[in-house]
Amino acid sequence: QVQLVESGGGLVQTGSSLTVSCALSGRHFDHYAVGWFRQAPGKGREFVAAISWSRGTAVYGDSVKGRFFVSRVVAANTVYLQMNSLSPEDTAVYQCAAGAYREASGSYYYDTVYDYWGQGTQVTVSS
Repeated sequence: QVQLVESGGGLVQTGSSLTVSCALSGRHFDHYAVGWFRQAPGKGREFVAAISWSRGTAVYGDSVKGRFFVSRVVAANTVYLQMNSLSPEDTAVYQCAAGAYREASGSYYYDTVYDYWGQGTQVTVSS
């Protein structure tokens, strides 16, 4: 049974940094990619970042490019999202998801390509 479990969310101040984690289990993820999405109250789900499990190549959403960085530790089956220069606009529930690897990195922007989802972790940025 595949499981994705996020952790590390919390309440931080504007300008702070925070790293959230996604622990994966239940299968080998060699041919998978792991994405991060977020959803703020009253808004739709937004793509944040994705990383290919085997190659470690990453793509980012426009709103976080240059501030957020995604990485993975294969031996620990864990993906990290480092978030810098946080602002209240980053307040959301952050979810990780896993889906089959795709050559076209733009595919990862769409939540429909992901097969497995975590429950999410709340990140709140105070002004």
